[in-house]
Amino acid sequence: MRKYCFSFLFSVVALWGQAQDIIVRDSEIKSIVDEISVENLQALNNKLVSFGTRHTLSDTTSAIKGIGAARRWIFSEFQRYSKESGGRLKVEYDTFFVEPDGNRITKKAELKNVLAILPGTDPADKRVFIVSGHFDSRASNVNNDTITAPGANDDGSGTVAVMELARVMSKHKFNATIIFACVTGEEQGLLGSANLAKRAIEEKWEIKGMITNDIVGNSYGAETDLKDNLRLRVFSEGVPAAETGPMALQRQQAGGENDSPARQFSRYVKEVGERYVDNMEVKLIFRKDRYLRGGDHTPFSNAGFAAIRFTEMNENFDRQHQDLRTENGRNYGDLSEFVDFGYLKKVTGINAATLANLAKAPQEPQNVSILTKQLTNFTELAWGIPQGQKPKGYYVLLRETTSPFWEKKLFVETNQVKLPYSKDNYFFGVQSVDDKGHESLIVFPKPLRQ
Repeated sequence: MRKYCFSFLFSVVALWGQAQDIIVRDSEIKSIVDEISVENLQALNNKLVSFGTRHTLSDTTSAIKGIGAARRWIFSEFQRYSKESGGRLKVEYDTFFVEPDGNRITKKAELKNVLAILPGTDPADKRVFIVSGHFDSRASNVNNDTITAPGANDDGSGTVAVMELARVMSKHKFNATIIFACVTGEEQGLLGSANLAKRAIEEKWEIKGMITNDIVGNSYGAETDLKDNLRLRVFSEGVPAAETGPMALQRQQAGGENDSPARQFSRYVKEVGERYVDNMEVKLIFRKDRYLRGGDHTPFSNAGFAAIRFTEMNENFDRQHQDLRTENGRNYGDLSEFVDFGYLKKVTGINAATLANLAKAPQEPQNVSILTKQLTNFTELAWGIPQGQKPKGYYVLLRETTSPFWEKKLFVETNQVKLPYSKDNYFFGVQSVDDKGHESLIVFPKPLRQ
């Protein structure tokens, strides 16, 4: 009988019927998370707000006001981080044009996303991870491109989180490529992210995960009067938007409605983010987005990439899409004074831990299969060795079919395993892991009858 090696090192391990967790943190990733600065986040946010409005169609020529001044400043900040990284961080504009549409695009305009690209160090590792926030803003009238629209939280918070991530993470080396994207045109219809997703398809980027941070700096819930700086929502789609007929058939055979790549990505965020950021719970929301709203992860989801959205736990709608004003003693408007920068630091840390652990990890196992050729109370899994960095081994993950989270992780050194758990009673996943405990994304197995 083949012997299988089981280990519980290098990860958060929760055993059924056992209350104790073992948490091992990589010292380098911990230092990245610790370097994120409340003071930097606040200073960056104040500067963004100082541009008056960052409406997508606002002034592009002024040195101090409008979307043009804002994007040039973001570009210059990225350049500064690049210099501090020894030039490894590559800064560029992602430029495109829009035509009037009779709705939210009232005139022809040249739009620019601002990208800071940190290339991976492993030539055999083509993985790309994207983290974004949108730097455009709006007030009550979505087409008013001159009125003051501070956008401190929507989405100044996400923008400065991405900028701070670029500053801190560009000092370190990762196997995979990380793109820090400050995108435009979100309020006019997800224009910047749609252009970036289109470019990714055309240039054949191997995007393994995309995170958008949108409205992530407020810890007070309007109307309900809830104050919560301990939780972050992560939204993810179930059935992939780009699912094909054969993919749907495989999903139906396996019962994988809750195991899309985006769902696996969100589970990964919860495990790794909570591993490194204290006093923070990642709350998984199994829905693509909130009612009546949209986000920059959607064009990437529609293109077939695993894309998820980070949003604060409780929103204050007096601070979103509002003209600055006071009515009946109630203040409206999205100003920096209403952003909780301590909370934003923790959200930024969740991003950093997730991206660093992923980009340092080996690539995920290939062609993961669950063998279904015979009736048995065992489960047999097999997979191919990934390209690039060779893993130390693999984690096989198990959970009850009714559980939203993986419940057990078993370490194996081979690329196949036979387990005394019925494939009819549990869900399984497989991920690669290196000798320092960095795990790849989890791959949900496909049924294989041969």
